[in-house]
Amino acid sequence: MTTDLWMLVWTAMLCLTLPVVYASGRLSSPGGLAYGMGNREGEPPPEPAWVKRGVRAHANLVENLAVFAILVLVAHLAGRANATTALGATLFFWARVAHAAVYVLGLTGIRTLAFFAGTVGELLILAQLF
Repeated sequence: MTTDLWMLVWTAMLCLTLPVVYASGRLSSPGGLAYGMGNREGEPPPEPAWVKRGVRAHANLVENLAVFAILVLVAHLAGRANATTALGATLFFWARVAHAAVYVLGLTGIRTLAFFAGTVGELLILAQLF
């Protein structure tokens, strides 16, 4: 399998595991386990700010995963996958790891840089399609 496809798989794994981060925070909050295991009637218990940021980091990854997947798969199917697309895919993956980590930690300036680094990775792949 190519580097591009492996980075797509690893990005999917990141997307699958991010809920573990914020679920652990939800379940460890007072009343969180009872609420999570119950019928979820009424107001949910209050969550720490980092848990809410984890939810938003996951949603942001989900929103960006579709574009990344399309670019990687089209490059692969069109026979355009090369060292530049591999670099772009690798950059995207590690930027998304950094984005998730700094988002949960609340580091806003670095979060924006990580987001744009991921976008640069996607643009590297896109450039190879033309």
